[in-house]
Order: sequence, then structure tokens, then C-alpha cells
Amino acid sequence: MRQIVLDTETTGLEPAAGHRVIEIGGVELVSRRITERRFHHYLQPDREIDPGAMEVHGITNDFLADKPRFKDVVHEFLDYIKGAELIIHNAPFDIGFLNHEMKMAGVEPGRIEDYCSVTDTLALARQLHPGQRNNLDALCKRYGIDNTQRTLHGALLDAEILADVYLAMTGGQATLTLEHSRHPGQGGEVVRRLPADRRPLRVVVPTEAELAAHDRYLDFLDRACAGGSVWRRSVSPPQPS
Repeated sequence: MRQIVLDTETTGLEPAAGHRVIEIGGVELVSRRITERRFHHYLQPDREIDPGAMEVHGITNDFLADKPRFKDVVHEFLDYIKGAELIIHNAPFDIGFLNHEMKMAGVEPGRIEDYCSVTDTLALARQLHPGQRNNLDALCKRYGIDNTQRTLHGALLDAEILADVYLAMTGGQATLTLEHSRHPGQGGEVVRRLPADRRPLRVVVPTEAELAAHDRYLDFLDRACAGGSVWRRSVSPPQPS
């Protein structure tokens, strides 16, 4: 599976008001591993950046004066994302801007969705953590992702951070113990074992509400994974008494 974690920075909040994309950053995942293949461009928007937006990302009009325009990099961008699954935090915002840029550049077909699928990690986070803050900084804190370099927003930096957050959000639980040993001939992975004198672990039976939440998450995985998630084919969990 090939996925592209993507972020953009813009001159303002509304493409309908003439605002433009000024930075695109992408990080490639292949089989859930981050590769060295990046996409990154600053772009000349042919308009002024709103002061409020400049406070968020720190990109100035003078800095962009000699940068290429979206139409100059669009085919490179489409080659990069074609056939992949885009992973974007608050995807409607970025996709709305990118589709506006595609239209202005006269590209046909003119929608990002014509080239790849899109997964919104904000929607996923709201399913997993309802009623909590789910912006990128809050998710970094929740999943223990280092974002100390993020004093300002930046498309490539935010894409790199989001890649770590997405893998943590969708990775599941790895271990229940602290004891481990490495066994040669097994790819160097960590093998963890329970102490021999440990009492049996308590089995906690899920409630109806927890089972319903689990089903909703599996529905999300079914939509996100071609052919459906493997969890649907696993043994059904115990039912509450």
C-alpha cells in the first residue's frame, strides 16, 4: 500500500475569496514505512498573504517572489500522488484549495479525487477520541510524538509529524510487558514474554457501547482499506453478559 501524508499552507482561509496555496509538503509511506521520497515546493500565489495567515506559517510575500507557480509544478505533483491514498488532517480544507488550484491551472481531470483516494485524519481522530481536542498538537501530546520543532506551521514539517501521528493512531497495541529479548534470525525484532510466575491476566469483557465503538472503527478501516480490513475475518469478541 502506498500512502502520501500531505499538508499545505495558504494565503488565507477561503479559495472562493481568491486565496491560494503557497506551500505543499508530502511524505511517502509504503507498507506503513516512511520512505525518503518527499514532495516539497513553495509557490508564488500572485497575491498578498493575509497577516493572520502569515502569523501562522511565517511565510512572507518577499520570500515567495521568485518561487514557481502551481501550474509549473502540478504535473510533478500529480505524478507523486497518483494512485496513492492521501492522508490529510482536515482534508476538506486542503483538498478544496488544491482543487481550486487545479481548476485555475486548467488541469483535466480537475479534481484531486480523480487521481487518488483521500483519508481525513481529523475525522478519524474524532471517531477515536470523541469530545476531545484533536488538532495536530493535541494528537502529538496524546501519542507521545515530538513536535518541539513546530514553532510555526510548515507544510513539510507538519506532514512529517502527521505521518508519525497517523502510524501511532492506526498501529494498535504492541506489547503488555516490559521484559524482552532479541532473537537472532528473526529480523532483529523485539520478542516480549510474560514472567513465568505472573498470574493470569484478567479478561475484561467489552460493554455494548465499546463493541459499537469497535464496529464503527472497523467500518472506517473497511472504507480506508481496499478489499476490507482483516479484522472483520477475525474471531468475534466475547459478548457481555
